[in-house]
Parts: sequence; C-alpha cells; structure tokens
Amino acid sequence: MMDRLSAGLLMYRDPGSESILSKISEIIRDHRNAAADKETLLFRINAEINRLLKLATRYGFDKNLWQDYIAYLMIMNENPFSLTLERTGAQRGSAETIVRRDMDIFYKLYNYDFSELERDLGTDIFSVITDYTSIPKKEHAYNSSVGLMVRMFSDEMEKASGGDDLLSMMTGFYEKYGVGMLGMNKAFRVMDTESAGSDDAGFMLGTVGLSPITNIDDVRLDDLIGCEREKSILRANTEAFVSGRKANNCLLFGDSGTGKSTSVRALINEYYGSGLRMIELYKYQMQRLLPVIDQVKNRNYKFIIYMDDLSFEDDETDFKYLKAVIEGGLEARPDNVLIYATSNRRHLIRETWKDSSDVDLEKHTSDTIQEKMSLVNRFGITIAYMNPGKKEYERIVKGIAARYPEIKMSEDELLYEAGKWEVMHGGFSGRTAQQFIDYVLGKI
Repeated sequence: MMDRLSAGLLMYRDPGSESILSKISEIIRDHRNAAADKETLLFRINAEINRLLKLATRYGFDKNLWQDYIAYLMIMNENPFSLTLERTGAQRGSAETIVRRDMDIFYKLYNYDFSELERDLGTDIFSVITDYTSIPKKEHAYNSSVGLMVRMFSDEMEKASGGDDLLSMMTGFYEKYGVGMLGMNKAFRVMDTESAGSDDAGFMLGTVGLSPITNIDDVRLDDLIGCEREKSILRANTEAFVSGRKANNCLLFGDSGTGKSTSVRALINEYYGSGLRMIELYKYQMQRLLPVIDQVKNRNYKFIIYMDDLSFEDDETDFKYLKAVIEGGLEARPDNVLIYATSNRRHLIRETWKDSSDVDLEKHTSDTIQEKMSLVNRFGITIAYMNPGKKEYERIVKGIAARYPEIKMSEDELLYEAGKWEVMHGGFSGRTAQQFIDYVLGKI
C-alpha cells in the first residue's frame, strides 16, 4: 500500500505531512482501515487532485500527472546523497545502499495502480490524471525550466525495470543537471521575508529567502544590436567565471536605454547550461546580501548577484556594506559568486559641490571623496554603455525591423519615421529604437 511505501523512504524523506503524497497515502490508509466514509474520502481525494492540477499547471506536467509528480519529488529533493552527487559526482558508500531501497519505493510509487481504490469509491479521477492532455500554453505561462526537466526525467523513468535502473538514472541526472530549485531554475529574486514559501508539493520554492523567477525573456547577447566591444568584455569575463577561471565583479554604467540591463539578463540564457544562475537583489535588500551568499557558496553552480539601476544618494550609507561584502571583509568572497551591477552613474554615489568645496566644514574632504570612489574601484571591470549616434541608431532600427517580416515599410520611410519618433521620445538609444518598432507593430 502507498502509505507503507512512502513511510519507508529514508534518504528521500517525504517533503512533509502536508504534501500531496502524504495526503493521498493517508486517504489510502483510512480507506483500508474503514476509518472514513466514502463521501469523505472522495472529498479528500478531490482536494489533493486539485492541488496536483495546480502543480501541473505551474510546471507544465503532461500525459501522466502522477508520474510527473513522482519525478518532481525525486529531482527536487535536496538530501546528503543528491547534494554530494551534484558537487562531486558518483561516490560509493553506505548511502548508496539506503538510496537503492528508496529507489525501489519510488519505482513502485511511480507505477502505482489506483484501479482498486477507484473501483471501491466509484470514481475515475486517477484514470483521468494518469492519461491527461494539458492545454497548450505559452512558455512564460509556467515554469518551463523545471517542467522540461520533470517531463524529461519522467519519460526516462518509464523505461526503468526496477530500483537499480532508477538509481543509475538518478545518479546521472544529478551529475548533469543538479538538484532542487537552485539546480532547475535559471534566476531568483530575494524575498523580503525569511521564507520564500512552498509549492503544492511541499517543497520550498528555492532556499530560504529565494524565489524562482519563471518569466524570463529568451534574449541573447546577439539580439542586442551594437555595443559589440561592451558585449565582448562582458562575455569574456562571464565565460572565465563559468569555466572556473578567475573573473571580476562588473559594473555596467552609462546612458539610459543603451542595453546595460539587457546584456546582463542575456547572460543567464547564454550560460545556464554551463551552470550559471542569477540572483536579483535590490538596493533596499542590501542587508540580505551576506545571507544569500552564505546559502549558495557551497553549491555546484556559478551565481551572479545582479543589482539593476544601482545608485546611492549622498546621505545613504548602505554602500559601505556593499564595499565590505565585495572586498574587505574577513570572509573571502566565494569563488562561485560575482556581483554584476548596472547604473546610470559612473561613480554610483551622487556627488555634491560640498564634496570638493573649499568652504566645506569637514576637515578631510579628500577622504570623503576617496571613500565614495572606493566602491567603484571594487568592481574589477567597468564597462561604459553610451548613447549611439544617428547612424548607429538607424542601424539598430533596421536590425530590429528585419526581425519582423510583417513590417512592409521601405527603408527610407522606416528611417524617416524613426527619426520623428526619436525627436519626441528621448533621443538616440536602443530603447528608443525598440519602442519605435513596437509602435509600428502595434499599428499593423
């Protein structure tokens, strides 16, 4: 029976008493012991199926939702065995004997026959979810990173003939893709509460304080027209980082709308397969920077902590905290963490005339200026993104327009209208060019 199976898991303990697996196991136990009437059991089953359908929608499960759910439990379970495989690969030892027993249980859970329960209760709901056709949806409507891995591993599990096969499959999966939310997702945001919450399966959505970002544009560096020198510097530093070589923190500064943020966001799509992950952190969350680094420093991924539009006012002091974290604290920054920031300000901190005035009341004015400048100096690489000239702006407009065959305007007409748009909408920039093309597409 399922309740006895799930209770027998050792290394892969069930995600919690509130998980779908635990609840359905309890229903099967109560049915066997005649501890509840038929109507109550059906009510409880429907509640768990509803949760399973929500989970399936979130992650794009298809065909056999129960089997996808079991696959999900396996690839998301962060335990000593799975974390060791992620970091160091297959290891022989006593843990493997324990895990092999768990794999035997998962094999039986994956292939569990609900027909007797359906017959006794007069329902066909399990038959429906094990032969399910999901409604097609856009990639951004669900967590495609996790969903792809779940469906891929679920299809592999279908080929298994027992626990030994599952152990071999599971070992290969962890070595190649990793485990848990940090392994399956590309990017995360830092939550303002101590807990990121849990999904309907009972698993934490990321580690404490982190939540996956699932709606990520599939933008690549080559999609950003222009900025070739800037992109090459960024690409070279990031490739060194993901390959385990020395790399620097990066500051991308310059004019608004020139592609700074797009360049950084493109990196996660380019290098996710090489183990890159990204964590977005806002200025007001600066005090959470150290706990976030502490959570990810021992994982087998490379993490870019991304701070967009970073700047500090003259009276703000959080920049001192950032300085200490980047370089200067007692604990060295882990080799698997870098900080990439974008800003419209070269020096990040707003300077005032009093910083350099001879009549300033502060005795050591140069010390004040040096303190502010030292933050920028802690970014080993600074890359300037500047507004394009007219010819470069027109090249960007033509390049973006070429991606849309539905735009039938002649080149002369396109550039004439783009020039008019630029005058009324903020000057020459890549953002202005994209907004113009969006305007044109909206009129078609």
